[in-house]
Amino acid sequence: MNRVRKQVGCSDRIQETIITEEVTVAILDTGIGVHPDFDNRVIAFTDFVNGRQGRYDDSGHGTHVAGCVGGSGYASRRLYRGMAPSCRLCIGKVLDHNGEGSIESMYRGLMWVLQNRIRHQIRVLNVSLGIGSSGEKNRMEELIGLLDTVWEQGIVVVCAAGNNGPKENTISPLGISRKVITVGCHEGGYFGARKDLCENYSGRGGRDIPYRKPDIVAPGTDIISCNVQCRGNYRSGFRNAYLKKSGTSMATPVVSGAAALFLQKYPYMNNEQVKRRMIYSARDMGDTWSKQGWGMLNLEEMCSSG
Repeated sequence: MNRVRKQVGCSDRIQETIITEEVTVAILDTGIGVHPDFDNRVIAFTDFVNGRQGRYDDSGHGTHVAGCVGGSGYASRRLYRGMAPSCRLCIGKVLDHNGEGSIESMYRGLMWVLQNRIRHQIRVLNVSLGIGSSGEKNRMEELIGLLDTVWEQGIVVVCAAGNNGPKENTISPLGISRKVITVGCHEGGYFGARKDLCENYSGRGGRDIPYRKPDIVAPGTDIISCNVQCRGNYRSGFRNAYLKKSGTSMATPVVSGAAALFLQKYPYMNNEQVKRRMIYSARDMGDTWSKQGWGMLNLEEMCSSG
């Protein structure tokens, strides 16, 4: 995350000028493990897959995503801290140990976010997943409608473009909504011509969609964030605290964390204002719209004025 923060203009100066820490990010994913980078900031956890009570992550995907959003970097002396390292986290487990889930579990997760948005002061929702199948078209449309409702209730909804590119019209179904912020991958030339870059398989928009997707891009290759297999303690130190993962699942929480940090600096902004500031300040990468949207997240420019 250290490299990513630099690429998207997430400077220490922005962190130093935040007004409030009362910003909560909801994450619907595989759960969250116990990790020193989350300290006491996980304020709610609900399991919509197995119905368990205690917080856990039997995949590791959700823990990594949460670290990108708001890990403090404690186990790395702040080197691998997330975008908004003081935000609070509400975690809904909607995916199983294989990273798979049903439309029903996602629906229940979204309802949970709506029901708890005021209680937990949820301002941002991160959805780093694709879900459902072509055989459930009506149910999927209902789910997308509920996602729009979350947006209409004032929550910044950030969804992954998915990893089914590079052909046109490969945006993940949950990222198709006009309202939500849909995130694709772009490395900005950091890795040169490496073949396995996330940007080469990031979901693409299409010319037949009446609006342009994705909305924005962020780095998604070899992202170092929290490892659910972290072991050790504060006294003796930590082992295996971080690992690399790639995909639009990693680019998405970079944007969610940026939205949270922006709202910590400008708590009076609403979700529509956050989206406008984000896309209008993005850095043009010179790629097609179907790949880069408005461009690369540029938090320095986004936060430059109130």
